[in-house]
Amino acid sequence: MQKIIQQGAEAILIKEKDHLLKRRIVKGYRLPILDEKIRRLRTKRETRLLEKAFYLIPTPKVISSNDSDSIEMTFVSGKKLSESLDSLNYKEISKIIGKQIAILHDNNIIHGDLTTSNMILGLDKKLYFIDFGLGFDSNKAEDKAVDLHLIKQALEAKHFKIWESAWISILEGYKSSKTSPAVLKRLEAVEKRGRYKKSY
Repeated sequence: MQKIIQQGAEAILIKEKDHLLKRRIVKGYRLPILDEKIRRLRTKRETRLLEKAFYLIPTPKVISSNDSDSIEMTFVSGKKLSESLDSLNYKEISKIIGKQIAILHDNNIIHGDLTTSNMILGLDKKLYFIDFGLGFDSNKAEDKAVDLHLIKQALEAKHFKIWESAWISILEGYKSSKTSPAVLKRLEAVEKRGRYKKSY
């Protein structure tokens, strides 16, 4: 039996038994040929990133992809960190977050949407990263720094009571990356620029 568990601006998530189907939504405001091209490119890219990341850190396993608009993957049961981090051993979990980001970055994978909404503490006690829909390949310190800045902003916004301690633990874990000195130095520049913060 199929069940829609989430519908966002970019995709619909449909659960069927222990599988999850991610289907990209047709955008009526785009020219049909352009919309089809964009959905195909993003689907192929996300499939490739998931398949690569699966052998590095816990992620859903791709079962199949039509390389057009849909990806079928394993469903990860557990606690979404956006709803549970504050009540868990957040320092230990945050350190794992940092280590897993470091592993992705050392393999030139940029997640692109690092928030606790895209992290699940599985029933097997492993920390899963999900939703690589905005991800891409890059070896640039700038892109890796922006990835880190995103999770820092997410902590401030969603976990304001614990964010400072959690962030310190993420940085502790991230320092296992061979490029962490350069990335963390670039992160300081990103934050000083204020380029990725809203100004009113």
